[in-house]
Amino acid sequence: MRLLVVEDDSLISRSLTQALTSLGNTVETFSTYRTAKEAIHQGAFDLLLLDLGLPDGDGLGLLEEMRERGDSTPVLILTARDNLDDRVRGLDLGADDYLAKPFQLAELEARVRALLRRSQQRTENLLRLGPLMFDPATGAASLDGCALSLPHRERLLVESLLLHAGNIVPRETLESRLFGFGEVGSNALEVYVSRVRKRLKGSGLRIRTFRGLGYRLEEEQG
Repeated sequence: MRLLVVEDDSLISRSLTQALTSLGNTVETFSTYRTAKEAIHQGAFDLLLLDLGLPDGDGLGLLEEMRERGDSTPVLILTARDNLDDRVRGLDLGADDYLAKPFQLAELEARVRALLRRSQQRTENLLRLGPLMFDPATGAASLDGCALSLPHRERLLVESLLLHAGNIVPRETLESRLFGFGEVGSNALEVYVSRVRKRLKGSGLRIRTFRGLGYRLEEEQG
């Protein structure tokens, strides 16, 4: 999963990044209203962890702007504010959950897993298609019951395709998940698609290319 952490406390930001990355997520971190707003406009995220007290603006304003333009990305508010009115306003503006500082990382991780599961309309943590299974909570993948040892970007690709199994995943979405905001070579994505295709050979699954659109993970017919 690709997560966005908006937090101006560097110690908390590092702790969140370490904890969420260890669960197999890709984590982008920003410390200001302006940079977070730019990131949200540029890329697709699976979850936003949002601090309210930013140095150049109120996190609630960022949340309000997202919801007004139809961005339904799940938002978990993290804040030291204990004012009930702030919590109510955040939920009314469209926040999906609220966690007051200080908090235990175990509770944060559980809330993150629940929000991601809910946003993907899953009743369990596991993603499946045919013989392929992926656990977003641990990053573990298996094919026909055998563990798949996947490098980081292949794991992100498998997860992204499984999240939208049977549907076309836009090239831009896959590139942002695999490479973040860095420069992407013209055939960089194809390299990883080719590697995963080789792993799926003979499994009854395939990654189908749709020129100019993207890729779709699907079961082979016949």
